[in-house]
Amino acid sequence: MLANILQTLGLVLLGGATLVMLLMLAQYCRLVSLTGKTAAARLRLLEEKLQTLRGVRERQQSLPVAWNGIRKFRVDRKTPEPGGICSFYLVPNDGKVPLPSFQPGQFLTFRLDLDGKEIVRCYSLSDCHRPDHYRVSIKRVLAPREPAGLPPGKVSGHFHDSVNVGDILDVRAPSGEFAINPHDSGGLVLSGAGVGVTPVLSMLNAIIEEKARREVWFFYGVRNGSENMLKEQIRAWRAAAIPNVHFVVCYSDPDSSDRLGEDYDYAGRVGADLFQRLLPSANFDFYTCGPPPMMNGVRDGLAEWGVPESRVHDEAFMQVTKSVKVSASVDFKRTGKKVGIDGEIANLVKFAESEGVKIPTACWLGKCGTCMTALVEGKVKYSTKPTFDKLEKGCCLPCICVPDGNIVLDA
Repeated sequence: MLANILQTLGLVLLGGATLVMLLMLAQYCRLVSLTGKTAAARLRLLEEKLQTLRGVRERQQSLPVAWNGIRKFRVDRKTPEPGGICSFYLVPNDGKVPLPSFQPGQFLTFRLDLDGKEIVRCYSLSDCHRPDHYRVSIKRVLAPREPAGLPPGKVSGHFHDSVNVGDILDVRAPSGEFAINPHDSGGLVLSGAGVGVTPVLSMLNAIIEEKARREVWFFYGVRNGSENMLKEQIRAWRAAAIPNVHFVVCYSDPDSSDRLGEDYDYAGRVGADLFQRLLPSANFDFYTCGPPPMMNGVRDGLAEWGVPESRVHDEAFMQVTKSVKVSASVDFKRTGKKVGIDGEIANLVKFAESEGVKIPTACWLGKCGTCMTALVEGKVKYSTKPTFDKLEKGCCLPCICVPDGNIVLDA
C-alpha cells in the first residue's frame, strides 16, 4: 500500500496540487505509527483520496490549454429554467474536443453585434467542466420599477429572444478570479440568490463530480418554488446522501403550495445570521454571489462574526457606482480629442461614451479586462479594487476608475 500511495503522491505532486499532497503525506506519516484495523482502514481511505486526485490531475493535463482571442461556439441546446432564466449549452463549432478546463466559478465573455454595434458581456459558467460543452445560464433582465422609464436588459433579452439552437456565438476563453480548487483543504460555504447561484453552482458541481472531500455548505435563496431552478437537482443530491455536502434552501416569500421541510428549509433570505445558526463554526471560506444588498449584508455579518476578510469572497453581476466629483482633463490620444471635466462622472467608460469615444467593456466590475487601456500620462482613482489578474503595467480599467488629475488615454 505504501508503494501505491507514494507513486500516486509523486504523480499528483507533478500535477501541481502541492499543498494538498503534502498535507496528505503528513497524514500518512501519522498513520504509519498506528496499528490494527482502524489504521488500515484510514490508510485505505487515504489511498482512495490520492487515486481520485491522480485521476483528476491526469484528466486536466490531457486537456488543451485555453485559446486566445475569439473562438466560435454553436448553441447546441437552449433550456428554459424557472425564474426567467435560460440555460445555453455551447459546443465548439470546429468540433474539436475535449474543451479546455476552467476553474469552477469562472465566466465566459461573449462578443455580440447588436444593431450594428459591438457589445461585450460576461456570463458565469453554471456547471463544472464537461469535455464536450460549456453551459451558461442567463436571466432576462426586466425594466426596473425605480426609476421608471429605464429599458429592460438589451443583451439578456437578445439571448432569450433571438439566440437559438444552431446559432454561432463569438466566445473568449473562461476567466475570472472568483473561483476555487475543489481539492484544496478547508471547508467551503457557497451561497447564491436567484441567478447569482450560477458561479457557486459551478463550484458545487465540481465538488460533487470530482468526489472532493472538502466539507461544503450550499445555501440557495429564491423568492419561492416558481423560481427554484435547482429543485429536482437538489432533491437528487440529497437522495444520494453525499456525506460532506449540506444543502440549505431559503424561500423569501413562499407560496401556499411550497412545503417547508420538503421544498425549502427556511423562510427568509440567505444571510450571515443563518450561517451562524447552522454552521458548526466560522472556520470556512465563504463564496457569495447575488444582488448587492445580499452580498453587502453577508460581508458585514461575517465581519461581525469575526471571519477574516481574506476568507470572504463575493462577486456581483452589476456594480452600483456613485458619481464622484472630478476636475481634470482627459486627452483621448488615439481619437485626437481632449475634453475637460468639471463635475460628477461615474467612470471613464461612460464619460468617454458621452464624448463619442468608444472603449469596449463587458463586466463593468474590473474583472474581465475587456476595457483595459494604456494610461499614457497621469493617474486614476478606482471605485473598487480591480480583480482582473492580468492588468498590465501602465494600463487602467476605465470601467471602474475616474481621473485623478489630468490624464492621457490611448483611446
